[in-house]
Amino acid sequence: MPGPRPASEADRATPPPRDSATDVVRWAAFSCLLVPVVLLGYGASLADAVGTALGLAAVTGACRVLLRQSERGAARLAAEDRAPHRGRHHRTGTGSHRGGRHTGGDTPVG
Repeated sequence: MPGPRPASEADRATPPPRDSATDVVRWAAFSCLLVPVVLLGYGASLADAVGTALGLAAVTGACRVLLRQSERGAARLAAEDRAPHRGRHHRTGTGSHRGGRHTGGDTPVG
């Protein structure tokens, strides 16, 4: 069985994976600048172009907040999946009871 292969120059030069939410926000910000320029090029008024830019910026900001919130929630769920749920108020499995009173149920009535 071969051991681990040594890292090549290409492996070391590979950048870390990029954050997809950041890419989406960058493209949206680019669009916030590009769309008004195109509108002005096609003869829209300056007020219309500025209004469109402000509207796109508001939508981009709201989407950025929602994306970040979703990422935090996904990271929290992933962390909870990795950590065992044990402690004072967590059960270790369904139907597992440790001590305490049991209401009858399994004992036959004679």
